[in-house]
Amino acid sequence: MSAAAVLKLQKAGFTTEQVEALADFMDTQAASKADLDNAVHKLELGNAALRKDLDVSNAALRKDLDLGLASLRSEIADVRGELRLLEQRMTVKLGGMLVAAVGILIAAMRYLPPTGH
Repeated sequence: MSAAAVLKLQKAGFTTEQVEALADFMDTQAASKADLDNAVHKLELGNAALRKDLDVSNAALRKDLDLGLASLRSEIADVRGELRLLEQRMTVKLGGMLVAAVGILIAAMRYLPPTGH
């Protein structure tokens, strides 16, 4: 507590014992500028450490995401290739069924007796 503050308190009617008790209380309870600066410094250090941890975590997540996307793209390409093969097999089977149906129809027309028209 400054000398000016002590004088103001004494002029206001505080006794010397009251001023000393108040000064002791203020010294033990109030934060000094150095205390505040120290707290700010610790918070800044903690903030910097958190930012660094977040940057590392963010980089790891991006790497995992990139790997996952590459894997997903590969799987999609595989599925598309399998769908093309399935489409080709279905086209061949449908063509074969069509050829067989036409052959059966021609054979039926040729070897069945004509109807009486």
